[in-house]
Amino acid sequence: MQDARAQLLSCIPRLRRYARALVGERTGADDLVQDTMERGWHKLSSWQRGSDMRAWLFGIMHNLHVDQIRKPSVPIEVLDDDTPIPFINASQMDGLEIRDMESALRLLPDGQREILLLIALEEMTYEEVAATLGIPMGTVMSRLFRAREKLRASMEGRTVVSPLKVVK
Repeated sequence: MQDARAQLLSCIPRLRRYARALVGERTGADDLVQDTMERGWHKLSSWQRGSDMRAWLFGIMHNLHVDQIRKPSVPIEVLDDDTPIPFINASQMDGLEIRDMESALRLLPDGQREILLLIALEEMTYEEVAATLGIPMGTVMSRLFRAREKLRASMEGRTVVSPLKVVK
């Protein structure tokens, strides 16, 4: 049990990073991580020993995030004197590119953005993502492909035209 607790705590930095990229703001991301840790702690007995706890917690986080999206809320971002302002020694172009990338990520559908972040940011394998989100690996691969294409097109200032046709 002590080993499981240590594993749970060691996942916090990766959960925070993923939540911040998923939610887009620190306060909401911290709340999501706290809710994930609370649910993980209470359901620790349902975690299968020997399996990847990180993937299990990402699955919990995914479900909590989907639940939060479904319920209506008013977005609030609290800025105070304690809010750190990161120092980045970068050019104005770098700042604009980062802002454009964040905007392009926000334009992706949730399913595509989640998969892109889990693979690119969290370095999970396709199999881990499929297990975490409870979807087939082929779906992971196709959503990742579409996410990358949309992101690339958005960053280049062009639109993606789907070769698929709507059938009635």
